[in-house]
Amino acid sequence: MREIIFDTETTGLDSRIDRVIEIGGIELLNHFPTGRTLHLYINPGDQKIHPDALAVHGITDESLKDKPPFSAVVDQILEFFGDGRWIAHNATFDMGFMNAELARLGLPPILPERVTDTLSLARRKNPMGPNSLDALCRRYGIDNSHRTKHGALLDSELLAEVYIEMIGGRQTALGLGIAQSNGAASNDGDLADIVIEVIDRPRLLASRLSEVEATAHDALIAKLGTKGIWAKYDRPN
Repeated sequence: MREIIFDTETTGLDSRIDRVIEIGGIELLNHFPTGRTLHLYINPGDQKIHPDALAVHGITDESLKDKPPFSAVVDQILEFFGDGRWIAHNATFDMGFMNAELARLGLPPILPERVTDTLSLARRKNPMGPNSLDALCRRYGIDNSHRTKHGALLDSELLAEVYIEMIGGRQTALGLGIAQSNGAASNDGDLADIVIEVIDRPRLLASRLSEVEATAHDALIAKLGTKGIWAKYDRPN
């Protein structure tokens, strides 16, 4: 399963007029980072960066003058994401901006069923909150001390670590195959839609049960009578 953890920075909060000025992405394969990343700064044209947005990410109008417009990097972005799942924290915000940028170029939107919102996932797992990215880093013991400003690639790296912990930690990919029930996942990444396929051992391991333990077990089963659930199963040799 291929997933892209991503984040955007923008000129402001209104996707109808504001523009994407930075995007960062981390590729996961079966919940492990592959080392492939995407990081782009984007020229927003005539749209100026709102002072409140500047205070959050620190990206200035001047620093973007020599950067390419979205139209020049859209193919690179879509190629990187490919058929992978789009995963973001408060994905409604990021996808609103990404789809607005695509619409300006006459390109089709990214459909909701391809998107996972880690904020929705965090709220279900931790209904009492808080569930900001910084709060989740603290909850899962992830070092974010170097995060003084929002940055698309840095936030994607932190979110990738948070996401892996939220879905069960790195053991989810150790010897297990991940599949989507009914061939699809829910819009908000519900864990109920993730099923684990256990890989069968070609040969059973030898029993470590001693003869004394086996005898004691048999005696206990005999006391339970024929209606006991253990009576329905043969003890392995």
